[in-house]
Order: sequence, then structure tokens, then C-alpha cells
Amino acid sequence: MKKIELEIIALTHSVTQTHSYAVVLGEVNGTRRLPIVIGGFEAQAITVALENMRPSRPLTHDLMKNMMKSFGVDLQEIIINDLNEGIFFSKLICFNDNEVIEIDSRTSDAIAIAVRFNCPIFTYESILENAGITMEESFGQKESPVETVTNPAADDNSDLSKLTLAELNELLDEVLENEDYIKAIEIRDEINKRKK
Repeated sequence: MKKIELEIIALTHSVTQTHSYAVVLGEVNGTRRLPIVIGGFEAQAITVALENMRPSRPLTHDLMKNMMKSFGVDLQEIIINDLNEGIFFSKLICFNDNEVIEIDSRTSDAIAIAVRFNCPIFTYESILENAGITMEESFGQKESPVETVTNPAADDNSDLSKLTLAELNELLDEVLENEDYIKAIEIRDEINKRKK
């Protein structure tokens, strides 16, 4: 299968959903986005690395990087290799003494480590096809991919099952315009559920 390279476009927090974060990966030289819901700890770990912050003591992902480097293991890439019931699965592709080692990982942890190693992130077409969102126009360059996003479109649309497919598509466009990827994931899943 052909790998598609992704880059971190944004790390968002939804004010309407407590402790909900999404890391938004974008197709390099493309318009598709892959939003992935992650926990607060992982969001913090990714933010610390993206913003080049230096904590006084190493965080868990920094410790993992230090251990890997100490034992001569280099992270070559991560691959988001599966999607099952809305959960993404990933592998760390490592290199040690002419040996390639694949290590299963939660996607949020894999991204947090990839940022520290400055290594590429990949996925497959089937995953982008099933879980990706296509943007009409590519986002402009941002100074920082870390941002806070509110959800002005979610006021009375909390029960997506009552909306028609046309209304869902309209709402999806609206929340994407406001860059609320948490809500976009819910709407995308509802649309995909109806297509099956």
C-alpha cells in the first residue's frame, strides 16, 4: 500500500466538550485533513514539543526518546496503519544496528514521539478515505499549529441523528470553517454511518 505523508496542521480544544482535544493532520501537498481525538495529557505532550518548551524534568515522551537514543534506536517514521470502530492504530518504525523494528503504539503517543524525533508521519489511502475530511482550500501557513477553537455552530445541533444528510453536510462545512474538528469528527461519523 502506498503511504501518504501527513503533517500536524492544528491542535484544537473544544470549549463545548470538556477535556476534548483533536490533533489535525493534513495531507502534505493536499487538501485532506485527518482529525484524531486525543487526551489532555497527550495534547500537552505534543504542544510542549511543537512549541520547543523545555520542562525542567523530562516528560514521559522525552524519557522515551532519551532511552531510545541511549540504546542506539532511531525513530524513522510513524505509520497510522489501521482504523477500527473509530480508533486509530499506529506503529513506530525504528532502526537499530541494521534492523528495522516495528512497535505498536497509540496514535497520540506515536505523534508525541514523532514530534520529538522530527520524523515523518504517514497513513494509508484507505484511512484517509474513511476518516479524512476534504477542505475546499488549503489552510494558510500558521505561525503555530497550537490553537484553541470554540464551537459556535454547535448550539442547537447536538442531536445529529435528527438532521437530514443535507443539513449534516451544511453543518460540516460550517464547523470546518470555524475549525472545530471535534464537532467535525462527530458529523463525519454520522454521515458515514448513514452511507453504510
